Amino acid sequence: MPTLAELISGFDHDFVVPTEWTQGRTAYGGLTAALSVHAARLTAGDELPPLKSAQFLLSAPVVDTATIKARRLREGRSASSVAVETVSGGQVAAHAALIFARPRTSTIEHDLVETPALPGPDECPDFAEPSAMRPAFVDNFDIRKAGGASPMSNDGPPRFRAWVRHRGAEGVDRATALVALADALPPATTAAFTEWAPVSTMSWTLHLCTDELPDPSEWLLLESASTFTRDGYSHQSMTLWDSASRPVIQASQTVAVFA
Repeated sequence: MPTLAELISGFDHDFVVPTEWTQGRTAYGGLTAALSVHAARLTAGDELPPLKSAQFLLSAPVVDTATIKARRLREGRSASSVAVETVSGGQVAAHAALIFARPRTSTIEHDLVETPALPGPDECPDFAEPSAMRPAFVDNFDIRKAGGASPMSNDGPPRFRAWVRHRGAEGVDRATALVALADALPPATTAAFTEWAPVSTMSWTLHLCTDELPDPSEWLLLESASTFTRDGYSHQSMTLWDSASRPVIQASQTVAVFA
């Protein structure tokens, strides 16, 4: 099974999608997003500042082989923008708009992100037992259920909470690795399912809350909560915290629901 570190070290703009990094017939969305960040960092020019925000449009499956191309749109004194396009199966499968930005002096600062009080990872069970429905990519992470619901439980608010960490991300740029990790949970609306049905992430927007990023091989707390689902589409909010309860990433997704 190729680790994230191996995929990054051997990255070419044309790559074969490893079976071990798939969900259904497509590449794991977190991997496509992470490789987009890595491709942006490989563009010609001065070293980019830290990743600050990203928008990913996942328009088609990334299957078999894919080509990722990045281009810098603008480089300012504090922020630079990069566009990244992933082509697979003869069509645009993903498009990313990335903002890399240096810290700027500001008198305004606040942190109103509430952190749930939950048991530590050593006290928590595995999030899900191996089954035929378990996506292949999950084996690249350790995931332990810390609270909230379970997929297809239809019991309580559609919210997942879990401790997560990478297996095999040593030496990878931390922002790249954390982007790959932050999508590790299933869409939260699946907690309201009574039987399994297909779901597909259509868009993902994320903001990095700090430049002091944690080691992705250490335990981090991830929450995904569906806030609104209707007419076959779901909106979910997501937060990743470090072990000291500091927010690292805040995100939102639009998910197509085929149930």
